[in-house]
Amino acid sequence: MEVLYFAWVRERIGLPRETVETDAKTVADLVEELRAREARYAAAFEDLSALRVALDQELTDFDASLDGVREVAFFPPMTGG
Repeated sequence: MEVLYFAWVRERIGLPRETVETDAKTVADLVEELRAREARYAAAFEDLSALRVALDQELTDFDASLDGVREVAFFPPMTGG
């Protein structure tokens, strides 16, 4: 699946996107796999309350299933102004 990173998440990881092979069942499982990769991922996913996630461009929760998902996007909450 394609994993996209936006804003400071992208800055911490150093990539805008990557293709990930995973056996993760949920977004939370995927996050744990990514955190275990190396320090830059651990830093990006340190505080999940500061992140939002979208599956195939639909906002969802970290306990959402990845079954059939093609794209996961991680980004900070948006603010208006």
